[in-house]
Amino acid sequence: MTTTTTTIVTGGKATARRSSRRIEPIYYLFLLPTLVLFTLAITIPGLIGIFFSFTDSIGLGEWNFTGLTNYIAIFSDPAILQAYLFTFGFSIATVIVVNVAAFLLAVGLTARIRFTKALRTVFVIPMVISGIIIAYVFNFLFSNSVPSAGEALGIPWLQTSLLANPDLAWVAIVIVTAWQAIPGTLLIYIAGLLSVPGDVYEAAGLDGASKTQQLLRITLPLVAGYVVINVILGFKGFLNAYDIIVGLTGGGPGTATRSVAMSIILGFNGGDYAYQMANAALFFVVAVVISLLQLSLTRGRNTLS
Repeated sequence: MTTTTTTIVTGGKATARRSSRRIEPIYYLFLLPTLVLFTLAITIPGLIGIFFSFTDSIGLGEWNFTGLTNYIAIFSDPAILQAYLFTFGFSIATVIVVNVAAFLLAVGLTARIRFTKALRTVFVIPMVISGIIIAYVFNFLFSNSVPSAGEALGIPWLQTSLLANPDLAWVAIVIVTAWQAIPGTLLIYIAGLLSVPGDVYEAAGLDGASKTQQLLRITLPLVAGYVVINVILGFKGFLNAYDIIVGLTGGGPGTATRSVAMSIILGFNGGDYAYQMANAALFFVVAVVISLLQLSLTRGRNTLS
């Protein structure tokens, strides 16, 4: 609760009111446990990791300062550059697939059709299933069921597993990741579509606007704020892709589908602690820059109204 103090200042015929708000100390007391936990679990380990990124530490034992050696080596490491290229390409492709599919599904699930509530329940089921479980299930499908279907239909490129194809494995990862991510995005779009007044569509219908025109000229502009939210949340989440990739391809074939997060974790387990910690610090800076860029581009246009 805040305390408001009002002071009336009179000068001649003018009267002004000044209000000052003071936050009650009890609020800081409630904030303290969260702040302490965040500092102990996130801030301090992060700072320690950044410190060791300037060393040759393997995660234990003795270490020596190496300055910027690890950071310089990253920019000449083709495996790291490939991981960044794959991560950003995968994230962009998945954001597009997820948002297009979720928006179209949301339009259908907010239309006047039967069994709408039941269908909404069905479509959000993937959201509550573990990513690694989903990956193992689709691994079986892509390795066995899909090739069998390809042979039965006489489609050559489907007769072998997509996961074993260095040029197409990323497509399988996008499909599985989108399958899990669509429900969360769908719920946000449904909330946005339900907030649009029905009178707007009735007026557009009386003016002769078709369903497609209503979708493009009324629905999309009115839910633009929700689109921005879904794009930002989705892109940031896909940058950290790990579990689905591990369950589907393990980063293969070769290193074709190895993400930045996977490179970092594999490096920790392989004795490249300081080197991959430098990679993690660099990835953190890249994520912050992207966040600031997104905020600057969407400032004033990311409201839900």
